[in-house]
Amino acid sequence: MNDKEIIFELQSNASEKHKANVIRMGIPEEFTIGVSTATIRKLAKKVKKSNELAWKLWETKYHEAKLLAVLLFDISKISSEDIEYLMSNVISWDLCDHMCKNLIIKTDYCDKFITRWVKSFEIYKKRAAFTLIATSAMHVRNLTDDIIDDYLCLISEYSQVEHEHVRKAVVWALREVGKRDFSCNEKALLVAYKLKKSKNKEQVWIAKNAIKVIGNVVKVDERSRLLSVNTKKKKQGKDV
Repeated sequence: MNDKEIIFELQSNASEKHKANVIRMGIPEEFTIGVSTATIRKLAKKVKKSNELAWKLWETKYHEAKLLAVLLFDISKISSEDIEYLMSNVISWDLCDHMCKNLIIKTDYCDKFITRWVKSFEIYKKRAAFTLIATSAMHVRNLTDDIIDDYLCLISEYSQVEHEHVRKAVVWALREVGKRDFSCNEKALLVAYKLKKSKNKEQVWIAKNAIKVIGNVVKVDERSRLLSVNTKKKKQGKDV
């Protein structure tokens, strides 16, 4: 399939419901098709990875085409400059997270973006830094203590953020570090309680929302990561 055929396929699967959802995220209507992420993922499995095709889809400016493009990029043939360009064109939290979880985290230079973007004044680059911390904490098994400590230092130092989309990513990052194991949990809680004592209202908000999840965790046999007691109770309640 070429780029025009793919756009036609996306338009054939569009719905007003999904289009309205995308527009609510701040995507201009003219760049919205209205297709679910599940549909995009199914389509990605039918199309061979191709950077040439992915770039063509990205440049259409359609939100859904960009989501699909991320899944079609060949990691081995994309540069850090390419990723900088892509992230500079991101205007929504879902595309930001989608890029982090499906593309950037798979590169060998992921941490370079964390340390660079955490200082950025661009909303979605800054969110991406914390999303990458959260994703690394969730999925990278061999993170050293030094890397975890560096992540927590960045969370502590750069958590004075007003934009909701960034604040939520900071909470997410702190929670995911705190759920790795009991050692990480202790470190994450120390950071959370330090932020809670801050005079900065954003940091206090972040701390309170992180502590709700990592303030009381347990080890569950079938999970490699810790589980919040509140989450466990909810799951048990559903089983009753």
